[in-house]
Order: sequence, then C-alpha cells, then structure tokens
Amino acid sequence: MSNILEVKQVVKQYGDYTALNEVSLTVPKGSIYGLLGPNGAGKTSLIRIINQITMPDSGAIILDGEPLNPSHVHAIGYMPEERGLYKTMKVGEQCLYLAQLKGLSKAEAKKELDYWFDRLEIQGWWNKKIQELSKGMAQKIQFVVTVLHKPKLLILDEPFSGFDPVNANLIKDEIIELNRQGTSIIFSTHRMESVEEMCNYIALIHKSNKLIEGKLSDVKKQYRTNNYEVGILTNNVEGLMYDLSQKFTLSPTDFKSLNDELKLEINLGNATPNELLNTLVQRGQVTHFMEKIPSVNDIFIKTVTQ
Repeated sequence: MSNILEVKQVVKQYGDYTALNEVSLTVPKGSIYGLLGPNGAGKTSLIRIINQITMPDSGAIILDGEPLNPSHVHAIGYMPEERGLYKTMKVGEQCLYLAQLKGLSKAEAKKELDYWFDRLEIQGWWNKKIQELSKGMAQKIQFVVTVLHKPKLLILDEPFSGFDPVNANLIKDEIIELNRQGTSIIFSTHRMESVEEMCNYIALIHKSNKLIEGKLSDVKKQYRTNNYEVGILTNNVEGLMYDLSQKFTLSPTDFKSLNDELKLEINLGNATPNELLNTLVQRGQVTHFMEKIPSVNDIFIKTVTQ
C-alpha cells in the first residue's frame, strides 16, 4: 500500500518550547488514521503544518508522493476542533464562498451542495444565518464545507464535538462512506471508542514525541497481556481454584452476564489457551471464555502515564 502522507523528522518550536521533536509519521492511502495524544502533545501543531497554516522549522512533508506545496490546499479537507464559520453570513452564501476558495466553480459548488444538503436533510437551511443554527446544526455545515471539494486527504479534529448521538452516528457513517470511496482520513479525537470503531492505523504523540505508530491490530498485539476472562458454573469451586492455581495466575473480575457463575481473570503464563480451557471443562460448564485484548484507551493511558 502506498502512502497519502509522509511526515519526515518534523521539528516545530515556539521560542524555547518544542511542540514537535523530529516527528515522523506514515499515513497509508485509504486508511482511517487515528492521531492520538493528550492535550498539548503536539497534534494541533502537526495538523497546522500539514495544512500549511504554519511551517516546520525543519523536516519535510510529502503528500501523495510530492513535497507539500501551496497547490495541495485543494487536495486536503480540514475540519478544525474550533469551527470557523462566519456567524452572520447565510448558510448557502457561505458554503458557495468556501467551496470556491477550494477551487470549485460556482456551478460545481452548487451541484455538490445540493447533493450534501439533500443527503443530510438540511435543504431548508440555505437562507439561514449560522447564528440562527444550533451548535450541532452548524457542525453539519462545517462538515459539508470540509468534504464537498472531494479531498484526497481529510483531516478531522474532534469531528463529533457538539453532536447528539443520532447526528454523531450520521456523521460517522458519512466518514466511513467517504473512506470506502477512497478518501484517506486523519482522525484526531479524545473519544477512544470512536478510534476503536473506525481507525485501522494509529499514532500516539506525547510531549512532542511520537511514541507509537502502526496498524491498530499490530499495536494491540504489542500490548497483549495473555489474560483471559473466564466464566464457569461449577459445583466444586475450591477444587477448580486449586487446579487453576497450579498452572495459572488468577484474580477476580466482573463482566456482564446472565448467569451466576464464577468469574475470573486468568493469566496464561507459558501455557496455551487450550490448556486453560481443558482444565476448565473438566471442572464445570464454561459460560464465558475471552481474551482480554487491550483497548486503545488502555494503551493510551499506559503509554502516557509511563
């Protein structure tokens, strides 16, 4: 798979403060790439550099095989966390204006806007002013003006901020559909459940440095603990616990269940899942058996606190 974006040893300083310390990232074409990090990690500085709002002090940015240059503004769509709509302008007038800044003719812009206004069921908003809209309604307009020029690379910073669950799900579905059609997406958020659901690659920046990058499934394998959640119905708890303790490390746990079973978290050590399962079935009825795969949230907290 070729790359839509390559960030090569980028450094950005503001006086004595280093916002980015030789950060390198690779965003594969067609991916949904989660750019993660605590507040102040350097994510916004990097996003601003990719959008040519600011320039790096050193390093390089390659977009679709070419060094980043002013013409690439038409290839990128950027939805910032702090939205940038003119509150006193009418929705339709503003959308046409912003679309033309992205290189669309007025006729092309009108065609794309008709499509998106119909798709998001906002046809009646054309003559409303932004200040007349709720925050969630304004968010929809911001999303439309971000995507209507069909960018190769879409950068979304906290895209679900301000949306109720119904509209957040609507926008999520639109993002996934754009990706299915070939748009590469950088997705910056603090909502780890959204990263789990949508991203196939992630990077984590902390204190100006990249700490993690890779395919999400590969990153999770690196943080694997070999712990299993187990639920079992047994008439001999003491016997079961004795047998398990001879081979495994045990601790109590809890999970949602319809049964009143014994619930354990078990570390395999050097054993195999089959060995654990064989021990369990000899002592009772197994109702739950699942590897505890680390979540993005677990990985995030473990990495930044270490």
